[in-house]
Amino acid sequence: MGSEPPGSPQVVEDGGEEDEEELSGGEEADFRSSSGRGSLLTRRGITLRVLLKDGLVEPGDGVLAIHYLGKNFVGDLLNDGKIRWVETGQIFNSPSAWATHCKRLVNPAKKSGCGWASVRYRGHKLAQFKTTWLHKYQPSADMSMVSEEDDDEDEEEGKAAVPADEKNKNNKPGLNDVMVSRRADRERIPVRYCTLGTRDAARDPHTLVELSAFSAINRFQPFNVAVSSNVLLLMDFHCHLTSSEVVGYLGGRWDTNTQLLTVLRAFPCRTRLADRDTASAVEEEICQNLFMRGLSLVGWYHSHPRGPALPSLQDIDSQMDHQLRLQGSNNGFQPCLGIICGPYYHGNQGVASTITPFWVVPPPEQRPNDYGIPVAVEVTYVQDNFLTSDVLNEMMLLVDYYRTAPDLVQFNQYWCPETTMMDKIKGSLSCHAPKDQAYSQILEHVYSQLSTTH
Repeated sequence: MGSEPPGSPQVVEDGGEEDEEELSGGEEADFRSSSGRGSLLTRRGITLRVLLKDGLVEPGDGVLAIHYLGKNFVGDLLNDGKIRWVETGQIFNSPSAWATHCKRLVNPAKKSGCGWASVRYRGHKLAQFKTTWLHKYQPSADMSMVSEEDDDEDEEEGKAAVPADEKNKNNKPGLNDVMVSRRADRERIPVRYCTLGTRDAARDPHTLVELSAFSAINRFQPFNVAVSSNVLLLMDFHCHLTSSEVVGYLGGRWDTNTQLLTVLRAFPCRTRLADRDTASAVEEEICQNLFMRGLSLVGWYHSHPRGPALPSLQDIDSQMDHQLRLQGSNNGFQPCLGIICGPYYHGNQGVASTITPFWVVPPPEQRPNDYGIPVAVEVTYVQDNFLTSDVLNEMMLLVDYYRTAPDLVQFNQYWCPETTMMDKIKGSLSCHAPKDQAYSQILEHVYSQLSTTH
């Protein structure tokens, strides 16, 4: 066997007395090939690698955490199911190994880590995802395989342990049967702009690119931006309705004296991205609405339903095209704002969508074949006094448009073990609430219409 290369992270395998090490690839294959999901996996057989393969969790930086006796530990979930402790870069083969190691740092007398009950994935105990897997693929399994770990952890933290039957009473009926599958989530790792180099036709146009700061390219943001809260609310609502990508336009005003771009209205496109036949008619209708309201086209938005709200190479080119088109033939400067909304990405903080305003700086003149540089735009968000009838009407039109769509989000399903999709959209939209508190009662009518679409 060759020696480990210099500087490679230390792999820690000790999981203490209650070791639940990840199975090797061969052992996992034996479990699946010998009997499939029809026969029961043992408690030890349900590993992070199994949950990753079946789409219940996904790799990510900082998605794992341990809270123990006032100390917090953060870890990255790797593609192979191993855990990388952020603070030191050490690699652990299992939740138990990581939990035991961290707890022994705080309490040297600690013998085991109760890994599946101690480690949280995006705020939820890993044991819950093991339970979800068992409910989904082995509904006849003995659920005490998982619940016993929670009991151990409650006692360890000095809380009164809750009997297993009491915990079952508090479980939402059918939770694991209707929880949203994350199988459709595809890990799209963003790349840094500096790694792109010259345009390459073989490169995937859906490659995501991290945003740069204006200061990082030795520039100042050449304009200021103010966005109405009603714009964010309507845009966020539109993006939540479907699991497919959506697009819309932004209306507002550009003041050449103050260099202020004000975004006052969102105009969702009620059409499919691939439907070129209706796209022109929808765009013409939006142009008429802009004219009637005395607004100008100042930008566009689109969604990345289950991915990070970062521009792809295709988005960068589209944004550059929009910027050149709005600039017009007189070469006068008018900015065009691009916004990406990520409603259902599990890397988001809480239920709120990630909303990313961006702009594209052309590549240097001496490198015309490079990609444009996507940069983050600093925006001031202005809270509206009330929800306008225009916005409410547009929301109802969107509900009617997607009502029978096969990709309509099922709002009675679960976003995460304790939050329904309806809770998710309500929580996200509340971030854009107008000053008038009556808005929540008005929106209840819209939410009730969503509830009747199933």
